[in-house]
Amino acid sequence: MRKVLNVLIACEESQAECIAWRQIGHKAFSCDIQPCKRNGRPEWHIWGDVSELLQGRSRFQTMDGKYHNLAKWDLIIAHPPCTYLCKVSSVWMVQHGVLNQERYQKMLDAREFFMKCLNAQASYVAVENPLPMARAELPKPTCYACPSWFGVKYTKKTLYWLRNLPPIMAEKVYSCPKEYVHSSRGKYRSRTFPQMAEAIARQWSKYILDDMQTRAQEKGRQN
Repeated sequence: MRKVLNVLIACEESQAECIAWRQIGHKAFSCDIQPCKRNGRPEWHIWGDVSELLQGRSRFQTMDGKYHNLAKWDLIIAHPPCTYLCKVSSVWMVQHGVLNQERYQKMLDAREFFMKCLNAQASYVAVENPLPMARAELPKPTCYACPSWFGVKYTKKTLYWLRNLPPIMAEKVYSCPKEYVHSSRGKYRSRTFPQMAEAIARQWSKYILDDMQTRAQEKGRQN
């Protein structure tokens, strides 16, 4: 019988990745300090602070009022806020040769949360962010991916820090894509395209299930 994975998508309001994992049969939930969109799936969304879930708590309430009690999280994919970490915002960190202490403290807070995501209590972990500023001193990313790798007409280099997961592989490359950052506004710049979410869910689902089976077989031989 095929195993169903418990998947947490941290800091996701759009539910693009949550839906992608649900579509292939896994028990995925999104969590964000914002409610899911009006046309979203409240029964799959946890409205609140994700910190305790990152630390392993698997009892929670979704927006439809239902309580859930999972054994554990198999996979956590996190999208921590990048406003004070990304390289493009570094121009505001120092003005006229003077360090902006308020922004610097916010960067430190953002870095602390980023590391909580990276050290989340799950067997498989992925953290997504754009290119960070050097001052943030984040660990070296594992890989990057672009929506144009999956048939989307836009390109947006997205970095991933992975634990026990393989790099994301291109599937259907769109030639001559447009730069998405220059074609979007505000929070929409950080959106996850459904095509990319679906590809990632397929790739990592197969890898995790195969890896779990291999580990179980090795454990059985040892016993």
